[in-house]
Amino acid sequence: MAISPMSLSLRPALLIGCALSCLSITAPAMAQQLNEPQVPISAPDAPVPASDDQIGFSADALQYDSNSEIVTASGAVQLLRDGNRLRADKVVWNRTSGKVEAIGNVSVTDPDGNIAYGDRFDVTDTLKDGVVDNMLLVLQSGGRLAAATGTRTNGIYTLNRAAYTGCAVEDSDGCPKEPTWQINAVKVVYDPTRERVTYTNANIELFGLPLIPLPGLSHPVGEGGGSGLLVPNLRYDRNNGFEVAVPYYFKLAPNRDLTVTPHVYSNSLPMLEAGFRHLYDRGAYQITGYATYGSRVATGDTSGTTPAASEKDPRFYLDASGGLQLTPEWSVDGSIRFASDRTFLRRYDISRDDRLRSTLGAQRIGQNSYFSLRGWAVQTLRAGDSQGQTPIALPVIDYRLRLKDPLLGGVLQLQANTLAITRTHGQDTQRAFAAAEWNLRTLTGMGQEVTFTGYLRGDAYHSSDNALTTTASYAGDPGWQARGIAAAAVDMRWPFIGEAFGGMQRIAPRVQIVAAPKLANLSLPNEDARAVDLEDSNLFALNRFAGYDRFEDSTRITYGIEYSLSLPDFSLQTIVGQSYRLSSRTSILPDGTGLSDRTSDIVGRTTVRYKDFISFTHRFRLDKDHLAVRRNELDATVGSKNTYAMVGYLRLNRDALAALEDLQDREELRLGGRIQFARFWSVFGSTVIDLTDGKEDPLSIADGYEPVRHRLGIAYEDDCLTLGLTWRRDYQANGDARKGNAFQLRLAFRNIGI
Repeated sequence: MAISPMSLSLRPALLIGCALSCLSITAPAMAQQLNEPQVPISAPDAPVPASDDQIGFSADALQYDSNSEIVTASGAVQLLRDGNRLRADKVVWNRTSGKVEAIGNVSVTDPDGNIAYGDRFDVTDTLKDGVVDNMLLVLQSGGRLAAATGTRTNGIYTLNRAAYTGCAVEDSDGCPKEPTWQINAVKVVYDPTRERVTYTNANIELFGLPLIPLPGLSHPVGEGGGSGLLVPNLRYDRNNGFEVAVPYYFKLAPNRDLTVTPHVYSNSLPMLEAGFRHLYDRGAYQITGYATYGSRVATGDTSGTTPAASEKDPRFYLDASGGLQLTPEWSVDGSIRFASDRTFLRRYDISRDDRLRSTLGAQRIGQNSYFSLRGWAVQTLRAGDSQGQTPIALPVIDYRLRLKDPLLGGVLQLQANTLAITRTHGQDTQRAFAAAEWNLRTLTGMGQEVTFTGYLRGDAYHSSDNALTTTASYAGDPGWQARGIAAAAVDMRWPFIGEAFGGMQRIAPRVQIVAAPKLANLSLPNEDARAVDLEDSNLFALNRFAGYDRFEDSTRITYGIEYSLSLPDFSLQTIVGQSYRLSSRTSILPDGTGLSDRTSDIVGRTTVRYKDFISFTHRFRLDKDHLAVRRNELDATVGSKNTYAMVGYLRLNRDALAALEDLQDREELRLGGRIQFARFWSVFGSTVIDLTDGKEDPLSIADGYEPVRHRLGIAYEDDCLTLGLTWRRDYQANGDARKGNAFQLRLAFRNIGI
């Protein structure tokens, strides 16, 4: 026997303290049943038995009737057998029948860690099977079950007039509270081996209100999950009417699962969605597909109506991706994205991507080397774009080797690259080059940081069907072409660092000189360097074109200044700069890029952060002649994690030629925010507005205020429930993806095991 006077003396104090702290709270009866008893469980003092046939035993007092073979133990009684532990105020054990009756603050812990509480337990002397009155079962894997009566037979719990919840049943003060949701049933069966709960005549209560009855409900518990129905998705939009999506989850194995979701619409034929996932020791992959049969209209039709002559075809979308780590250095990965037509994704609100990219590749990453073999294919979903002009890149091979320079010091990088681009109705291009880049970074005695760069490259190109390229400057000359590139650069940064305003500030003037001879750029095709624009990110780049097909052949000086201020809760970083071309020859950089004249435009960026409350980034480009704003971009977030506002603004006024890609002018405003008005309740919204008019685009007929999308919603989110209602309005139509309103109801029960 083991006696613990200290734990006995603390028990009344704990009861009184809890009663006083919860005096003003009256919880519903079911919430009380779902709470654990206030009396703490005593420490496990019972000795561990030597075998499964023996019982470990401890108590404050013991009586034994030798005539009736009845043992009565009282006061912090503990019995331990075969991994099952019973605790109670009083235990009566009939050694003849093997019946054990436990009374008062009873708890039984099974080998899996599940704890059953009750007022009175009738169990066998193995402690495995028995009957419980007023039972509470706290599952080790999460969740709890309360019942008027319960039994355990062969490890399976059966509860009558029971309730289950995965929510917390105590508030932050430790007082009882009503769970956000609970499942009530006439009968509940819990199988710890399968980790599954099965209900008879069940219904779900949400905020204390009964919802739709679920007579055949069954779900897993814990993190393992299991097969079963998931929470339905309800929404409405103008394209398809009312939608009900009911996912069913199949757990095929611990590392494989399948989810099948029928989508039923009031204005369209049903659609089937299926998603398969597989995780294995060296990688993972997933396959998701959508399929239906329905009508569609031409992509260019933006009238928002479906004509009688619309086409009816099978419509589908496939999205698959995965990766495999073969060795610590070698890996392969790939993805496939393909849609049956250009408006399917928007029609069914699956995605708003305007291009679908598929790729397959292998790569090796060593300590000082990199090798990649890859192929790309792109499906365009843009209205008016020609699929025949969309390139297929296969193969794309890139190899890089980094070496230490044994002569001058620094780092030498060798690179070999080849690319083949094919179009079904357009220009075909093949390219190969070999390059060497040397970099040496050093510090002078006065603290200047100086970087020396040397670059050599030899290119070989072959192209055909050049006349099919719509922009002449991108086509190049047909047949075989060659080019040699040489460039050298010196970059000097002189940082001045000191204390300021209780923190540290840094002022760093920077000057860079780049020299490169005239190159035969326009005689070569341009496939990967079409979008060029002077920004703070490429101001000091060796080549301010994005890709390899164009190289900036000029001798120039670039100058700027960097500033930063770091305080305990505040940081400020800014950069501003400009470049001047020393050579007077005509530049290949077109108007609108900020680099076409000898003196470039002025560009800069400022970033401000205050704690986690304010985040502000501003990028700009000013015209070199009269300081007109050619680029004005702002992204700001103000607020906490629960309540915040976001502002995004972009205005491009570059006066670029309309024929150049990705240089069209536009103005756009993006707003978003969230307000938490109660502990678990919040409202949120966002909007995108096109402000483009004739000032930005002379060909535009817009009035400068064209809404693109609005979104507004209300949400509830706590530890076990997510509930939200969202309204969205789209103002742009494309084919059968019509503009209009959409409503979506989102309901997700957490801690339910699926």
